[in-house]
Amino acid sequence: STGAVKMQPKAEELKFVTKNDGYVHIHPSSVNYQTRHFESPYLVYHEKIKTSRVFIRDCSMVSVYPLVLLGGGQVHIQLLKGDFVISLDDGWIRFVAASHQVAELVKELRCELDQLLQDKIKNPSVDLCMCPRGSRIIGMIVKLVTTQ
Repeated sequence: STGAVKMQPKAEELKFVTKNDGYVHIHPSSVNYQTRHFESPYLVYHEKIKTSRVFIRDCSMVSVYPLVLLGGGQVHIQLLKGDFVISLDDGWIRFVAASHQVAELVKELRCELDQLLQDKIKNPSVDLCMCPRGSRIIGMIVKLVTTQ
């Protein structure tokens, strides 16, 4: 009944960081401009513009597993201060894994998905959902992402 109540930041106060531009803001014309809280601190965006400051448009929040599985660059695992860290993009994006086993399984799933996509590129007529290997990999990814 007394004390301070934590307030969500105003839309214009939200800042995100990119590797090359530092702080960026969601553009006022974006659907997400009025969003004051994101469950994940990661956004993907289509367009970046610079006017009075750097803005992003056409952005969507993305959670950890889709980012690790579908993000660019190689997945690396390292032990830092007792935690197993999964990193992407030369260490720019990092996540702490629950255990070494979880980190290795996620890395292996990413490798399997990359190989599956390479196979699809080589042979576009293959139905990945009908082949046993493809359906297992896709099923595991769907389960992981939907139960996150």
